[in-house]
Amino acid sequence: MTQLFISAFITLFVVIDPPGCAPIYAGLTKGASAAQARMMAIRATIIAGVILLIFALFGQDLLGALHIELDSFRIAGGLMLFWIAFEMVFEKRTQRREERAEKVAATPEVEDVSVFPMAMPMLAGPGAIAAIMLLMNEAQGLEQSLVVLGALASVLLLTMLALIAAGPLMRLFGDRVEAVITRLLGVLLAALAAQYVIDGLKGSFGI
Repeated sequence: MTQLFISAFITLFVVIDPPGCAPIYAGLTKGASAAQARMMAIRATIIAGVILLIFALFGQDLLGALHIELDSFRIAGGLMLFWIAFEMVFEKRTQRREERAEKVAATPEVEDVSVFPMAMPMLAGPGAIAAIMLLMNEAQGLEQSLVVLGALASVLLLTMLALIAAGPLMRLFGDRVEAVITRLLGVLLAALAAQYVIDGLKGSFGI
């Protein structure tokens, strides 16, 4: 059981990638207070956990009933992530926040990124959905299934802690360094999004 837990933990950790998601989350929540960023991090992790749990228990039946393949998730998730990356690189989100702050100067509204794009498709993306479905299919019996779900819970807990700590660490670098890092991460996120689409197209057309 220990070997199964370690295998499932490593697989999910690599796919969900808490260290990679944390700085991206810090860039998306720029301007939010510490309490707001913390609540969005907790909410994003919980929502992602619920989504992955649903696919872990009912994924095969759900996709089969809807005649949807995992490659379709890869393409859709890649396109959504690319749009987010575009906004990060060209600071569209920062511009929107400034315009919103001018309209509501007293209590500027902070954009909630917990559901989209953090929970879905970044944390509970096509890769994570495919991984948890595969691990649950390979698990034999209730005990092994609980081990896999325990590994998922452990990875999500680490992810939550990484997201919470990301903002304060990024703020230490200052606005200029943060802007450079955010744009760089936007480029990397765009590359990841393109890879999702490429993998989805390869799988769909058997390339």
